[in-house]
Amino acid sequence: MEHHTVYSAVLVVMVAVCYYKALGCGFVFDDMSAIVENKDLRPRTPIANLFWNDFWGTPMKMEKSHKSYRPLCVLTFRLNYAISELEPMSYHLVNVVLHAIVCLLFMKVCNMFLREFTSFVAALLFAVHPIHTEAVTGVVGRAEALSSIFFLAALIMYSNCTSYHGRIKWPPLLGTVVMVTIAMLCKEQGITVIGVCCVYEVFVAQRASFPELLRILLSFVRGKPHIPSWLRNSVVRAVFLVGTTVFLLLARIKVMGAQLPVFTRYDNPASMENTPARQLTFNYLLPINAWLLLFPSGLCCDWTMGTIPVISSILDPRNLFTLLFYAVMGKFVHYMLQAQDKRNRVIIMSFSLLVLPFVPASNLFFPVGFVVAERILYTPSMGFSMLVALGFQILLDNKQSLKPFLWGMLGFLLLTHSVKTFIRNGDWESEYSIFRSALKVNTKNAKLFNNVGHALEKYAKYAEALEYFEKAVSVQQDDIGAHINVGRTYNNLNMSREAEAAYKKALSYFPQVQPGKSYQARIAPNHLNVYLNLASLVGKDPSRLMEADKYLKTAVSMRPDYVQGYINRGDILVKQGQKEEALKVYRTALHYEPDNADVLYNIGVVLLELGKPEEARKNFEAALHHDPDHSQSLYNSAIMIQESGEQKMWAEGIRRLQKLIRREPEDPKYYFTLGMIHMDMQNYQEAERDFKNCIKYDPLFRSALFNLALMLNNNLNRPLDAIPYLETLIKNYPEHTKALLLMGDINVNALKKLDEAERNFARVVELEPDNVQAHHNLCVVHVERGDLIRAEKCLTKVHNMAPTEKYIINHLNIVRSKLNELIKKRQEEMQKKGGQTGADKQKGGR
Repeated sequence: MEHHTVYSAVLVVMVAVCYYKALGCGFVFDDMSAIVENKDLRPRTPIANLFWNDFWGTPMKMEKSHKSYRPLCVLTFRLNYAISELEPMSYHLVNVVLHAIVCLLFMKVCNMFLREFTSFVAALLFAVHPIHTEAVTGVVGRAEALSSIFFLAALIMYSNCTSYHGRIKWPPLLGTVVMVTIAMLCKEQGITVIGVCCVYEVFVAQRASFPELLRILLSFVRGKPHIPSWLRNSVVRAVFLVGTTVFLLLARIKVMGAQLPVFTRYDNPASMENTPARQLTFNYLLPINAWLLLFPSGLCCDWTMGTIPVISSILDPRNLFTLLFYAVMGKFVHYMLQAQDKRNRVIIMSFSLLVLPFVPASNLFFPVGFVVAERILYTPSMGFSMLVALGFQILLDNKQSLKPFLWGMLGFLLLTHSVKTFIRNGDWESEYSIFRSALKVNTKNAKLFNNVGHALEKYAKYAEALEYFEKAVSVQQDDIGAHINVGRTYNNLNMSREAEAAYKKALSYFPQVQPGKSYQARIAPNHLNVYLNLASLVGKDPSRLMEADKYLKTAVSMRPDYVQGYINRGDILVKQGQKEEALKVYRTALHYEPDNADVLYNIGVVLLELGKPEEARKNFEAALHHDPDHSQSLYNSAIMIQESGEQKMWAEGIRRLQKLIRREPEDPKYYFTLGMIHMDMQNYQEAERDFKNCIKYDPLFRSALFNLALMLNNNLNRPLDAIPYLETLIKNYPEHTKALLLMGDINVNALKKLDEAERNFARVVELEPDNVQAHHNLCVVHVERGDLIRAEKCLTKVHNMAPTEKYIINHLNIVRSKLNELIKKRQEEMQKKGGQTGADKQKGGR
């Protein structure tokens, strides 16, 4: 027990040391699709969706789904997201902990067949093997560790339900089925533990030999079946397990929609070849995988495309490695057939652990979406580690004189593997580092050059990215994706002509339509992006909108469920003014993806333009129902709340805008709309703060400058504070008539600068000759100067322009009244003055 505790502690420490650098790695490669872009991780997505979608969040029923069904693994990602959202360290920490648990369970399984120290050596070899870096440091590799935990738990539990010539123990047998089911729901290969359990039942628990099994089989062939008593219970256990396997497989097929995943020749070139090239290549992959376990030096994150050229001839010298591999395997099988002892049983179990979990990914029975993948060797390497540890034990027992050398070699192996694993973790730090490291060992894979280019694109290093994309084209001329990348980069460099040529070059490599064959099954969905990119490029020219529409129609005709094609086509139709047709296209997209927030938002925008605000608002709300973080729907719905004047919705509008501000605190338009709602609520202090925040991030935001000045003058009675904002507005937007009018009002009422005011109003009249307000305000200037005659003429003219405006009529009446009073007063003065002069004349006459 004491030794076991020490061994366990050493295993955990070695895992922690080897994978310490994993905690500083980000999301790379497949992590982007499985974690960053996977909507199933978000709290708003119903948990039930995890059981109907694939590993990447795509509904299993859809043709473009990879059919990788791992809901329990995705559930752990979701828990990570609930704790730390998209902070990579927590995801990597969980992976390292899971690897440590697998190592401890593996040591326990080894103890069932090997000595305690030998089991520790096997577990230690497994813990530090560099081939596991992809499965442990790559977040998506969690599926391997999770599945392996329940794989090993199932084997341990099965060992408790059987014994030599013993009865069936149902509780642990049922527990085994539960563990198998969980293992399968973590990753598909988990179901292969049933085969390992069957091997354990026959060769370990019942200690049957191959000759004995052969005699039983021959008795059936001769028609005189002889079934030993021990075999009956074994058969019941085996039938129960196999029946469970069949049930789980049928359930798996049901969830898949009875469809196999569709891969292209870029994913797995040999799968598209004819006999014998396909068989020769797939069999050659076996020694490739064996070599990675034996000598994990040249590790690579991606083995697709041209990494391993197809073997098209029997005379290809690489076939010798395939023959050598089968010869070695045959030698092991021959040894296992010879006798039935403890060592033989260890070898049988090691081989079952090595071979059975590898079979589903071997390409031998059905094609998979890769050529070689290091992470799928995670569970098979357990069998390999057991064989190495067993060999070390045998040599140590039989070669006493070589003990120091053997211990030295074991120490050297563990040291080099540990150092390699530690260094390899650093390669997974970022997308740039992992793909650059892959290019050091593999320059035949165009995808690696493309991915380095993508990593550089993220940092806007377009010129450097273009070099890698062009290198990808040179490595594989028919790589459609590489040509698309070249075109997109040219577009980013504002080289439109070169971009268009690159896109059209990509189109030239599209497979031709074959009668009676589904086109969508022979083309990668992301390759259809060439039509989107080309349409976007030519659509910049209004005269080529019809051409852009043609490209997009072609894309959706090739793949009717290509939602992004419908979205882009709808955008083009809107530009053409065909809003009703755009609405139909968007609704077609919605048919394929009813929960697509972008489509719902676009429908809302078109409905707004068609003068249907209520329907538009419903679509914005539907978009937010499916994606509560959809920025455009949050913003536009908040604007509609503000413009509608619905007081009961003001709080919701504020909540949505504050949510946007938390995510994008430097976006001025959110502060402006928030200020408008606060202004409507007569919360002028909050509105002032919002408008000032808006101006902070965009000093020339026209509406914020004007509304702040207007509020300061009209609502807060601080006209002098409004002046700087109006001056900025008029300086940068000299034709802003509302600003000129407000500035004129302040010049009249606060500053008493009538000449300045007159210039303000005159400028408005110059810009807008029919602006009644400006004409009226000019009249006010005359009134303020006391020039009532001129004011009366001015107001009369304005009254003729707007004969129904009451404020003009009232003002005109006031001026006329004052003018009449003034005339009357002057007449009285003149009369008084005239009467006094006449009296003086009479007096003089006397």
